[in-house]
Amino acid sequence: MTIGWYPGHMNKARKDIIKLLQQVDLVIELVDARLPYSSENPLLNSLIGDIARLKILNKTDLADPSTTNLWLEFYKQKSISCFALDKTQPENIKKLLKKAKSISGKKSGKILRIMILGIPNVGKSTFLNILTDRKIAKVGNEPAVTKASNEISLDDSIKLIDTPGVLWPKIEDQNSAYRLAVTGAIKNTAIEFEDIALFALDFLRDEYPERLKSRYQLSEVNLDAAVLLEAIGKQRGCLRKGGVDFNKASEALLHDIRNSALGKISLEKPESIPQI
Repeated sequence: MTIGWYPGHMNKARKDIIKLLQQVDLVIELVDARLPYSSENPLLNSLIGDIARLKILNKTDLADPSTTNLWLEFYKQKSISCFALDKTQPENIKKLLKKAKSISGKKSGKILRIMILGIPNVGKSTFLNILTDRKIAKVGNEPAVTKASNEISLDDSIKLIDTPGVLWPKIEDQNSAYRLAVTGAIKNTAIEFEDIALFALDFLRDEYPERLKSRYQLSEVNLDAAVLLEAIGKQRGCLRKGGVDFNKASEALLHDIRNSALGKISLEKPESIPQI
């Protein structure tokens, strides 16, 4: 299947972002540390232009640490200011404001206006709540919780502009689309669970075979993805009359991936991305 998800509120949000960008000094762009390439909105480069940018590898508490280090080195070689952040270490989120001030080039005494950008479900709301020390943004497990821009005064010198998560109208790289679906960046109603689960199993079988064996008590994982899904369904009790309920088994697998039940997993490396 071809995966895409671009509801009406995203188109409106994109237009609002274009207007608001004229008023900001710095953009903090959040990407998912498990898939930094696939979770970067390609439209942002043209929209942001020459505005100073700080890229955040968010959700590192869910990502493979060794792969995160590869991405940090990759961005360093590209001379892109980048930080890896973990919501379990809120003190590091607050420290990055010092870096943001230096990158922006804003003179002392002037109000620094920072826009927070990222795709759906990348963790912007959690990030913002920790940064402000109060519950500013609504947090949820489903994408598209934030639907409108919101301006917050952090103190007398910093204003934050929170924006809704925005995808792009057509995801050309369908491998990226599938990775986004695996992590929950695309709404569940826009995907077929079994299709996404089979994609995930092909990846896990090749990159994290021991995680599959351990989590689902499998003696062998060098099998077709459909056979693996059936075995996982039996192990998790996803049954119906006549055999395994593949839809429920798929939901169970994706839930485990998204909640780190298989450990810290990254879905892509710099060298595995085309034309990067």
